[in-house]
Amino acid sequence: MTATQTERTDEELRRLAERAGRELEEASAPEILRWAVDTFGERFCVTSSMEDAVVAHLASRVRPGVDVVFLDTGYHFPETIGTRDAVAAVMDVNVITLTPARTVAEQDAEHGPKLHDRDPDLCCALRKVQPLEAGLTGYQAWATGLRRDESPTRANTPVVGWDAKRRKVKVSPIARWTQDDVDAYVTEHGVLTNPLLMDGYASVGCAPCTRRVLEGEDARAGRWAGRTKTECGLHG
Repeated sequence: MTATQTERTDEELRRLAERAGRELEEASAPEILRWAVDTFGERFCVTSSMEDAVVAHLASRVRPGVDVVFLDTGYHFPETIGTRDAVAAVMDVNVITLTPARTVAEQDAEHGPKLHDRDPDLCCALRKVQPLEAGLTGYQAWATGLRRDESPTRANTPVVGWDAKRRKVKVSPIARWTQDDVDAYVTEHGVLTNPLLMDGYASVGCAPCTRRVLEGEDARAGRWAGRTKTECGLHG
């Protein structure tokens, strides 16, 4: 039975993820992605916020035509949509755009305008978490660009782990990378990056909830500034 045909129980996937997390801790990003592709085949995808296309590029070298899932929340900067379109045009990947069940206007009509200011957790749930969970239904494993150096909340990110909420294997092939590693890879391979990264933004999310970072702040400080919120719910 091939990887694409294999059906595994949640418990089998969990054990598989935990074992791989231990065994691949010191592996390179391409080695981690090779394991994921060999293990899951077409049931594996990459998710990208289009902050940069590093993980998508890494995965495309291992599996040309790999699915790259992008969440169009309706609140993205134009530069982010432009990065998505450029990635789809020049890289050997299959970009899949997910959208929320309701447009921004429909959400405003139901919940009132600027829900992101009044209840950012609900806004993220409606525009990010729910669409992603629906979009990942056909996959057993997904790859992210999470890195341990991004913020204290991500310091313990495993290179392969079990996403209990979605009951899927979560692969973070560049978890051990630093920003210098990312910059070096981008330079060496000419990887597409979001233009906002050159304009003071260290982490790029939805426009209403993202600001430029100040000197000395961590990369996530520009997200939901002034709030205790640090994650959108996709990663905890």
